[in-house]
Amino acid sequence: MYLRCANVAQLHDFDEIIDVRTPAEFAEDHIPGAINCPVLSDEERVRVGTLHTQVSPFEARKLGAALISNNVSRMLQERFVDRPKSWKPLIYCWRGGMRSASANIVFTQVGWASHQLEGGYKAYRHEVLRKLEELPGKYTFVVICGPTGCGKSRLLSAIAETGQQILDLEHLANHRGSVLGLLPGQIQPSQKWFDSQLLAALEVLDPAKPVYVEVESNKIGAVKLPESLSMQMHQSQCLMLEAPLQERVRFLIEDYPFYCEHPESLITQLQILKPLYSKAHIERWAQMAISKRFEELVSDLLTNHYDPAYKRSLHFNYRYLPQARQITLTDVSPESLRDIAENLVLSAREIQKQNEMTA
Repeated sequence: MYLRCANVAQLHDFDEIIDVRTPAEFAEDHIPGAINCPVLSDEERVRVGTLHTQVSPFEARKLGAALISNNVSRMLQERFVDRPKSWKPLIYCWRGGMRSASANIVFTQVGWASHQLEGGYKAYRHEVLRKLEELPGKYTFVVICGPTGCGKSRLLSAIAETGQQILDLEHLANHRGSVLGLLPGQIQPSQKWFDSQLLAALEVLDPAKPVYVEVESNKIGAVKLPESLSMQMHQSQCLMLEAPLQERVRFLIEDYPFYCEHPESLITQLQILKPLYSKAHIERWAQMAISKRFEELVSDLLTNHYDPAYKRSLHFNYRYLPQARQITLTDVSPESLRDIAENLVLSAREIQKQNEMTA
């Protein structure tokens, strides 16, 4: 029987992409938009692998074939019984082996134009890394800089509401990019899933238009930015936001209500700073949290930790920072940030008109 195959470049040619790997494999990373229909559960895969190692590959294949047959049968009856004859699915497993081939054979016999992904997930992952090295260099980034609490993330959202292009790295990383950036109960994506989401976000951007992005270090919480993206951001135009310390304190207390309601969680997070500060220093901050002196605590953290660290990192990494457009805020309100966003759009249009006239 002739079985159809497709490569990674053809992902958009299919009605549905089916990941037949285990739920654990799928959770770590998968092709965006794919659905998980495992032909082996996590436990079944362990059973087959153990049999392969401890008994023989032949016995493992027999068990694997039986388990896969049962699971493909259930998949057909429960997930795909309503698909029409014209349905065109793409099936993949870890590296284009037995798991996806088995499902592909059955789907083809049914009469669907089923395809197996050549090289499986490994081929897809290789392509993600290749594109993440290549794509950032095609875009013109405008990096929004400014000390903690001046509303960079909210300005980025306001810019998006005007119809401009943004790249929201903190949203993709599910982390606000600071010591207190991961709230209790939140989970960051795996590095691989972050990479997949980042590539998907980059691929829909128009290289002919500017892309606004918030300043970040090379890591956002536990995930790393591709080196090519960090380098491109470091060589990009900058906008510098400034706001009075008192207004930044007010904004941060408003923006992090969880820690005001649960000071014990705040104290736990502050332990991350132990390598940088004395025990007495950490204890002083903890006492401020316990006694709910949040304005004093936030002001102290900004003055003695965030601002010095931010200035060191920013001036070291961003080439065009001295030429950055300065934007001074009297308050970090939604109205003020919306006005700034709209003015940025008008300025960008004027620059574009001037460039077209001189071209």
